[in-house]
Amino acid sequence: MKSKSNSGTPVTKTAELPASRIPSPALGWGVAACLALGTVLLFARATGNGFVNYDDPDYVTANEHVKAGVTAAGLKWAFFSGDISYWHPLTWVSHMVDWQLYGDRPAGHHATSVAWHALTAVMAWLALRRLTGLFWTSAVCAALFAWHPLRVESVAWIAERKDVLGGFFWMVALWAYAGYAEKRRAGQSAWGDYALALGAFAGGLMSKPMLVTLPCVLLLLDFWPLRRAELSGGEKGGLKAWGGLVLEKVPFFALSAVVSWITVVAQKQVGTLSTVLSLNARLSNAAVAVVRYVGKLFVPVDLAVLYPHPGSWPTGKVVFAVVFLVVVSAVAIWQARRRPWLLFGWLWFLGTLVPVSGIVQVGIQSMADRYTYVPMLGVQIALLWTLREAVTPGLRATWAMGAAVVLAVLAGRTFDQIGVWKNSITLFEHTLAKTERNYLAHNNRGTALFEEKRYDEAIAEYQKSLAINPGYEEAANNLGHALAQQGNPRAAVEFYRKALALKPELIEAHNNLGNALSDLGEVDEAITHYEFVLARKPQHADALNNYGVALAMKGRLPEAVARIEEALKLAPDKLSAHSNLGNVFAMMGRHGEATREYRRALEMSPNDARTLNNLGNVYSA
Repeated sequence: MKSKSNSGTPVTKTAELPASRIPSPALGWGVAACLALGTVLLFARATGNGFVNYDDPDYVTANEHVKAGVTAAGLKWAFFSGDISYWHPLTWVSHMVDWQLYGDRPAGHHATSVAWHALTAVMAWLALRRLTGLFWTSAVCAALFAWHPLRVESVAWIAERKDVLGGFFWMVALWAYAGYAEKRRAGQSAWGDYALALGAFAGGLMSKPMLVTLPCVLLLLDFWPLRRAELSGGEKGGLKAWGGLVLEKVPFFALSAVVSWITVVAQKQVGTLSTVLSLNARLSNAAVAVVRYVGKLFVPVDLAVLYPHPGSWPTGKVVFAVVFLVVVSAVAIWQARRRPWLLFGWLWFLGTLVPVSGIVQVGIQSMADRYTYVPMLGVQIALLWTLREAVTPGLRATWAMGAAVVLAVLAGRTFDQIGVWKNSITLFEHTLAKTERNYLAHNNRGTALFEEKRYDEAIAEYQKSLAINPGYEEAANNLGHALAQQGNPRAAVEFYRKALALKPELIEAHNNLGNALSDLGEVDEAITHYEFVLARKPQHADALNNYGVALAMKGRLPEAVARIEEALKLAPDKLSAHSNLGNVFAMMGRHGEATREYRRALEMSPNDARTLNNLGNVYSA
């Protein structure tokens, strides 16, 4: 039974389905279980993947706050720090809990992300069903959301925990808001549901700030499917009714404003806001990205972890994108009374993309698969609710079969795409095959090769990165590091200085330059670079260790011991620090302590030739 668009009848379970056709609670539990289990089984492949060198070090593997597990100091840092551009304390806490449970074993971290995604899929179904009353359409929409290849980046990338965590809170907020609207309509007290919606929104913002657009989506829900303005004031009282609905959302908008301000401040502090691209270039890219996102919904191929921003798009592509936006928007407005879900879904999609549209450019990407986690649901709703009109009783089996085939095909693509994330080399080889002039992908593939001690190949990748973008300081620093590892510190110094000329605050370049200068005997200048690092990052274990070595070279032995011991408090398993501390003790004639440190180093690396030689020298002494 369909409600007429001007009747004021809300779209609810009882409006959509006769009582005899309302699915039983047992069937509801069955659908929820199938969604959860299907999602877990599909994404279980991710638990066999490792960490990757793109953001995972910053978020987990090299983040000392996270690696300390759940501590009072760590929680304080999580809630009062804007590190890594964003304020998302719940995401930090989630990573801390994982490290507490699993340590450096990636399978557990991946399993947590998969579990959150499965929960989000179930909540998406529950929210859509509660909002629209459509049992099976909501179930198909939730499955399409959960099993689409565009979800892989959010789930298989550990650093993107914020997507699945924030997505869960988003769905809870929608579900609670539907309950609030139902109770208000029935004249019942609904403030408990309102508080739950507001609390879930706060949880979402503390997981991923991109969710600041939720208050606008709640207003869209008031338009359709809840039709709250019509029910409360009719057409004549529409403006007054909408004013009340907007006023009702003030606490939500206030949270959005605060988190938006915090995010902008944090991104300015770490320098991720781009000031290079003109407004015209940013607007053009935003329009083109919309078309590309919709294209990847229907044809999810050539997915990549990074789509480099081209700087400017060809005029023809921009014109096509603008025409596409205008035509689709016009059709949605034209159909607003007869098929309100078209305008609802389209505005959901466009509105939730705004924070990541590139109008305010953050990073070097033109778009990202992970950005579709919440926005693409809007397009799915517009599409599936329109297709539902064509489902007559005689065609239900055919449509069900078609939906099953589409979901199976998409699940197959998703399974394949998860394999791309096996490790950093597979990830960036795939990215380089699917994109052009991707200097970050060359750099990160080089880093992965460096970790496997394939130094010549790593150097080649860094050189390709710099050939594309000579101003990329990370590649210059990494190239210097690879050259130093090959025993060429003089050549390394050139690239470290280049990196610092591009970005004077680059901490790792200062530390690496200090190491190279120390190797060349230029210890005084090396010390200035270590001091630069430690003034800004006092808990930098590598810099403390290296600073200690440089101080020992200057004969400042007690200071050297103090710095290296500080390093070992931060990184107790740091082999080189134990070995260096043993050397300093040996220089001081404290042979017993030197022997102790050498033995500790050998426990970690029994065949380390240098440590074995040093231990032999101590015994000889």
